[in-house]
Formats: sequence, C-alpha cells, structure tokens
Amino acid sequence: MSYSDTLNAGIEAAQRTIRVFVAEDHQITLWGLRRLIDASSPRMEVIGTASSRTELLNHDAAATADVILLDLDLGGDDAMASLASLRQRCPGQILVLTASDNVDQHRAAMLKGARGVIHKSAPAQSILQAIEKVNHGEVWLDHVLLGEVLGMLTNDSPKAPPRQTDPDARRIASLTAREREIVLIMVHRAGAKQLAVADELGMSEHTLRNHLTTIYSKLGVRGRLELHVYSTQHGLGAATRNWSEP
Repeated sequence: MSYSDTLNAGIEAAQRTIRVFVAEDHQITLWGLRRLIDASSPRMEVIGTASSRTELLNHDAAATADVILLDLDLGGDDAMASLASLRQRCPGQILVLTASDNVDQHRAAMLKGARGVIHKSAPAQSILQAIEKVNHGEVWLDHVLLGEVLGMLTNDSPKAPPRQTDPDARRIASLTAREREIVLIMVHRAGAKQLAVADELGMSEHTLRNHLTTIYSKLGVRGRLELHVYSTQHGLGAATRNWSEP
C-alpha cells in the first residue's frame, strides 16, 4: 500500500461513524445512553444493546462493534468475569461504565482488557469523548476515577503498601529523574495522544518514543496501557510535579 493509500485509509477511519454496542440493564439508563449516542450522529451510532451477560456474549452486533459500552453490574451478573471472553470474541474496544467507586475494581477491569473506565455520573459530553478516545486506541480514565487511583497511592495513604517491601523497588529505582517525570505525565495525561505528551515535556515525539522504550524495558511492561496500570499499582503517578518549570 502506498503512502497516499495509507493516509486516505487513516482519514476514512477518522471520519467513519463509530459503531457502539451498549450493555446496560437499567432501561432508563439504556434509553438515555442510546438517545445521547444516536443524537451525535454521524460521529457515532448504537448498533445493538444487551441487558444481561448471556445476551451480550451471544449478540452478533457485539462482535462487529467498534466500542462496547459495558456496565460492570449487568443484570445482577458480574460482568468482570465476561471481560476475557468478550475480548476474545469481540475485536472492538471496551469502555466500562460504572456507578462504583471501587478503585480495585476499576484497575481489575483495565487489567482484564478494558480500554477505559468512566463513571455513570460523568457529563454527557465526557461519555461521548471517552467513546471516541478508546475507539482511537487511547486509554480513558475520567478525572474523578484517576484522582481516586492516584490518591490511594500517595505516600501518606494508609492503603499504600510499604515501599520497602515492594518486589519491584529495584526496577523503579533504576528510573532516572527524567524517566520518572515522563511516567508521571503519561499517567496524568492518560487519554492524551503521544505527540501532545511530547510537547508538554518539551521533546520530540521520536525522543519520547525512545524514552518510553527504555522505561518499558526497565519496568517489564509491554506498552502504554500496561505502563499506566503498573504506575498506578506502584505509586509512580502520585508524585507532585512543579508545573511552573519550563
């Protein structure tokens, strides 16, 4: 494929209507989500819905969706148990929609294959933005949930594990000050494109990629999503940055 063909394919993908499947058992919430998404056409449209775990796993439309908006408490079932099978059957991205404030549950959903987590209390435009972001392969954690994750992992939090007993302490200690800063920004800007992160750090995107390759190797992670999960687990995103620095 030529460069122009590749470019045209990328433009076409960006302009294509996002096919959304909604898995939600509360009918009023489902109705509201469907109206919200369909009202944003041609940006996105609902191609199917499910109100139970069984219906979700057996619905043909779920297998063709670009994004699956998944309520973790689906019809009284633990949808968390369905994430692995859903990832195998459906190539689309999974965006978890939840009313829970359980940070451990949010982290577990990400580890099991979800591309993002958004709270049901989030503004309508945030939900639409989250759908677009995960469809483009980015990670989404809204400010409320990201704040909870980072707050739980601060040094003075009683829930934070003692750093001295952390088996990954040597890996973390191998990071340079600059690499720690990069990790911090990557966590705080979880939904941002890599170019935007590079601009914020005052470096080229190529230089940022080189730094990330080194960071991934040092921490034993395989990409940006695993870096985010690892960082939140070990408190690497909880440091304070001097935002007035050039």
